[in-house]
Amino acid sequence: MSLKSTGSTRGRFFCVVKVGAIVFCSQSTSTQKNRPLVLLGCIGGVKLNYEEALAWIHGIARFGMNQGLERIEKLLGFLGNPHKKVKFLHIGGTNGKGSTAAFAASVLEAAGYKVGLYTSPYLEQFTNRMAINGQDIAPGRLVELVKEIKPYVAEVAADPLCGHSTEFEVVTALALTYFAQEAPDIVVLEVGLGGRLDATNVVDPLVTAISTISLEHTQVLGDTIEEVAREKAGIIKEGGVVVTQAQGAALEVIGAACRQKNVPLFRLGTDFRAEKISSDLKGQTFDYLGLQHRYPHLQIGLLGSYQIKNAALALAALELLAKKGFPCPEEAIYQGLQRTYWPGRLEIMQREPMVVVDGAHNMEAFQSLKAALQDDFSYRRLILVLGLLDDKAREDILGEILPLANVLVLTEPGSPRAAKVDVLEKSARKMVNGPIYARADIPEAVQLALSCAGPEDLVLIAGSLYLISDARQIFKKIYSKDEA
Repeated sequence: MSLKSTGSTRGRFFCVVKVGAIVFCSQSTSTQKNRPLVLLGCIGGVKLNYEEALAWIHGIARFGMNQGLERIEKLLGFLGNPHKKVKFLHIGGTNGKGSTAAFAASVLEAAGYKVGLYTSPYLEQFTNRMAINGQDIAPGRLVELVKEIKPYVAEVAADPLCGHSTEFEVVTALALTYFAQEAPDIVVLEVGLGGRLDATNVVDPLVTAISTISLEHTQVLGDTIEEVAREKAGIIKEGGVVVTQAQGAALEVIGAACRQKNVPLFRLGTDFRAEKISSDLKGQTFDYLGLQHRYPHLQIGLLGSYQIKNAALALAALELLAKKGFPCPEEAIYQGLQRTYWPGRLEIMQREPMVVVDGAHNMEAFQSLKAALQDDFSYRRLILVLGLLDDKAREDILGEILPLANVLVLTEPGSPRAAKVDVLEKSARKMVNGPIYARADIPEAVQLALSCAGPEDLVLIAGSLYLISDARQIFKKIYSKDEA
C-alpha cells in the first residue's frame, strides 16, 4: 500500500491511497478533512484517479477566461457532437437560474422522465455539477470521461485559431458527453456566465427560460442593464420559445430579441402569475395562474418570496415543454415542487440559535436576502458572518446589508479573489454601530459568531458560495458528531 501526499484544488483537499493496482481517493473541503475513500480503479490499463482528474480540470483555469463558442464547438465536434443527441431546457439570467433549474428538474422527474441537470458552481463536491434524476455523476465515471476528452482538449489547444479551452468549456463538454451517453429524456441546462458566448449556448433547446437580470460581471458583460441583458438574451434561438421574469429595461431588450427572431415570449406578471398565500420557516404556499393551467395552493420548501417567482418561471417553462412532448400531470407538479432541494440559499442549518446560510453574491441577491430577513424571520439580534469576493460592487453590497447587523464577523472565502478582512473592516466601521470582528479563518469566524449568539438571535452566514460551502461542512460535521 502506498499513500500519496495530499494536494489541494480550489480550497478542496485530496488524498490518494493505492493498494496494488486499485486506487482509492478521499476529497474534503478545508473544514472537513476525513471523508471516506472512494474506489476509482484502473481504466484501460492506465492508472487514473479522481484527484488527478479534478487537478487536470481545475488546472485549465490557468489559461484564463476567454469567452467564445469556437473552442467548445470544435471540442464537441471531436466528441461526436453530443449536444445534438439530447433535448434541452436552457435556463439563463442573473439570479434564480439555479433554483429555477432545480424546480423544473424535480417536477420532470416526478412526472417519470429521466432528467439530466447541469448547474454551477458546486457546493460540496465537483460531481454535484452534473446529475441524472438527482444522482451526481460517479467519481469513477468522471475519470472515464476525462480520459476520453483529454486528447481532444490538447488538439483544440494546438489550433492557433482556437487556443486553449477554458475550464468551463471543458466541464460543459464533459457534462454534454455524459448526458449523451446516458440518454436522458431531457436535460435542464443552466447557463454559466452571460449567455451569448457561454459554452452552454451550443445547444438548440426546446424552451428557453430567463430569470432576473441585474448588473454582474460588468467587466465581461457590460456596465448597464441593457448591455447585460443583450448578453443574456443571446441564448434565444430562432424556432424556440421564451419565458422570463425579467422586468424593465432588461425585459425590453429580451422582447426586442424575440421579435427579431420571431420567437414567442411569455412574461411573469403579464402572461403568467404567482400569488403568495402564506409562508413560515418550513416553506411557502402560493397559487399559480399559468399560460393554460391554474394550480392552487402549491407548496415549496425553499424560503424567500423570490423563490415563488423562480418556481412560477419553471412552471411556465414546463407548460411550454408539455406542448413539445413533455406533459407533466398535476400530481407531479405538486410533488416535484414540494420535493425541490437547493442548498445554500436561505438554508437553515440549526434552530437554536437560528443559523442561516445564503450564497448572495451580487447586489440584487443581497436585496432579496434583506427582504427575506425582514419578512420571513423573527430574531432579537442579527449576527452576520460575511465573506465577499473582491468586486467593484462591494461597497454597495456592504451598504445594503450591514445596517441590519448588530454584530459583524468578517471572514475570507477560500478563493484567490477573496476580499481581505482588513479592507472590508475599514468600510464596515462607517456602517455598523455594534462590534466588528475580523477573522480570516472561516471555522474561527463561525465559532466566534456562535459564541456571540443567544437562543433568540439569528446567525446569518452570507456572501460567496466558497464561504457557504465551507460553512455548511462545519455544521454537517457538528451533526455527524451529535448522531455518533
